[in-house]
Amino acid sequence: MDSPLARPDNNGDTNRPLRFDIPFAGSIKDGETVKIECVDWTGGQIGNNDSADDMKNVDLTKIHYLSGPFEVEGAQPGDLLLVEIMDVQPFQDRPWGFTGIFDKANGGGFLDEIYPSAAKAIWDFEGIYATSRHIPGVKFAGLIHPGIIGCAPSAEVLATWNKREGELVAANKLADRDVAHLPQPINTHAGAASKEIAEKVAKEGARTVPGRPEHGGNCDIKNLSRGSKVYLPVHVPGAKFSVGDLHFSQGDGEISFCGAIEMAGVITINFKVIKNGVEGMGLKSPIYIPGPVEPSFGPGRYIYFEGFSVDEHGKQHYMDVTVAYRQTVLRCIEYLRRFGYSDYQIYLLLSCAPIQGHVAGIVDVPNACTTLGLPMDIFDFDISPAAALKAGETKRDLGRCAFETGVTEGKVTNGGKNSQISFGGGLTYKE
Repeated sequence: MDSPLARPDNNGDTNRPLRFDIPFAGSIKDGETVKIECVDWTGGQIGNNDSADDMKNVDLTKIHYLSGPFEVEGAQPGDLLLVEIMDVQPFQDRPWGFTGIFDKANGGGFLDEIYPSAAKAIWDFEGIYATSRHIPGVKFAGLIHPGIIGCAPSAEVLATWNKREGELVAANKLADRDVAHLPQPINTHAGAASKEIAEKVAKEGARTVPGRPEHGGNCDIKNLSRGSKVYLPVHVPGAKFSVGDLHFSQGDGEISFCGAIEMAGVITINFKVIKNGVEGMGLKSPIYIPGPVEPSFGPGRYIYFEGFSVDEHGKQHYMDVTVAYRQTVLRCIEYLRRFGYSDYQIYLLLSCAPIQGHVAGIVDVPNACTTLGLPMDIFDFDISPAAALKAGETKRDLGRCAFETGVTEGKVTNGGKNSQISFGGGLTYKE
């Protein structure tokens, strides 16, 4: 017997309805398995071509197209919604995806102080594998998953979000950088809501850019693939479940922001309601159990790079994991550069390939230590340290990724020289 098919709305954006006022897009029974269609997170703004003009000019008020919100019958505040991901597949007539770097002035990314230009790579799907004409010499199996999955907040939770993120914006000391995205009326989409409710959503609706502790959301966890079980807190009657932002593959951190292999497709999910589960498990945030499906590389088939809380300008920071992971990524970029890839190609690759990012040490003051594990077997040539020593002798022509029209090479800059010393967060300060 075929599973019922739930279709998404035909519009969406970063103000995706997260209020209990928003009408349901459909209804799902407790215990039911359904197939849910999802467009890619930009709503089709990015094309399968060799130009990054679309990436540079993407309208970020029209992103995070989600499917939902769906009513799960019987779900009430205080319950847990057990979501089991049975399958995720690209549409048969769309066997491709994209990885992008946003222009620093329009979205940016983890390394935009160094790599500020827009760039793009298109990936073709061949069964479980992905290859790219823009990053030749690599092929890997996808760990397909949704980047966004969660239930809607209550009015009280929504107010908490807007308050704490507003306080962060008010305290911002960073130049030309958004530290949070507050409600944005432009291109608000409220489904089939009345005009009055739509106006309220435009004024108060949370942006879906970040994941949040109360409900999950845009967490971009690459291991939430087939067979995974996610336990989501329910805050409103019916749960108001939404899902989207499907990824064919992603590295830990999704560092370029548009950094997974973004795709459109179908996700198959089973839903179960666990009554009073939030109190019963004592949960403050979602938990998950990964599925049994994952690309397999032997423990001796990774090269690991290390990074510490000392930035690229030599400034010491206190236990700053963000600084450390940025340095870890830069060490890997420097390493792969010697084989013939450009920095932008490597930045794109590390965003979407199945790399392993870990916090190695978080107690040895003043340096946090992070690592990045790069699987050697995704390359069709040897990238071992022994090969790296000889790479300059046989440097390959590995083409280039897509840039905007008229541009053949992305900019490399040296930003962040005036950054202040960071002392971590949530610590007791001097009076």
